[in-house]
Amino acid sequence: MNVEGDEPGGRKVSLRARLAAARPAPTTVGILCGAGAALFWAAGFVAARHGIAIGYSPADLAVHRFAWAGFFLLPLLWRDGIGNFGGVGWRRAVLLTLAGGPPLAIISYSGFLLVPLGHGGVIQPSSAALSGLFYASAVLKEKVMRERVIGAAVIVVGLCVIGLEAVSTIGHHGLLGDFAFVAAGFCFATFAMLVKLWRIPATRATVVVSVMSLADIPIHWALFGFERMISFGLWENLIQALAQGALAGAGAIYLFARAVILLGAGRAAVFTSLVPGFTLLIGFLLLGEVPSLAQLAGLAIVLIGFRLTQRPG
Repeated sequence: MNVEGDEPGGRKVSLRARLAAARPAPTTVGILCGAGAALFWAAGFVAARHGIAIGYSPADLAVHRFAWAGFFLLPLLWRDGIGNFGGVGWRRAVLLTLAGGPPLAIISYSGFLLVPLGHGGVIQPSSAALSGLFYASAVLKEKVMRERVIGAAVIVVGLCVIGLEAVSTIGHHGLLGDFAFVAAGFCFATFAMLVKLWRIPATRATVVVSVMSLADIPIHWALFGFERMISFGLWENLIQALAQGALAGAGAIYLFARAVILLGAGRAAVFTSLVPGFTLLIGFLLLGEVPSLAQLAGLAIVLIGFRLTQRPG
């Protein structure tokens, strides 16, 4: 199509050129992808907290997070070549799945067995941001400005505030829940670093992790069975399938991987620090969980650190 129009200077401009000029800049698209991924992860955190509260196990929720996306995306991998995982290769596919697949999900969901929603919603994404900045500098050799280093230090202070609350109100075992979220954040930052290091397209990274994670189904059946999941009924399982599988799973992985490609691992990683605010807000609206003053103080400090890490490099 080559419909033309006049510009003030009398030049003819094709419709295709006008549409191209109207497209948002890659940086804008990257920011929208990062923010969208944060919103999807927040929804997944809230649904996971609800699931744990009614009796789901972390392993049950991990099945919901990856099984449905794996089945849905299997035809895409078949088209691209399942023998070598769409050109990614088996070794890289396994490493990507270990970092961003069921092990990450199980570690994350286990934290909710010990601490409330506010801890997971703040600690895991903030830990991912810190780990992402480290990987960007140490492995990917991206330039990390002084403001981002200061921001990372501020985020650590915010995490310490929340950790102290775990000790004072829950007991020392509450720190185990917090450490679970720290470990989960580190795992996801590792996934993001590998995506950038190996230059894997966002769609392909999503497909590879989702399909490779189908291996969790027979493992789960052998170890735990599916009777408990079935006992919760259709509605609860649909909630988890949507929140974990469509949003926090494939949707968030795709959007975040796209942000990594467009913005770089260092800048994309800090978008995970938007998750805390989204999580606390959605948790309050849907679950009625009111964050404590310590959690709000930790969140405020983390957001200040997030702002510093977003300074242009």
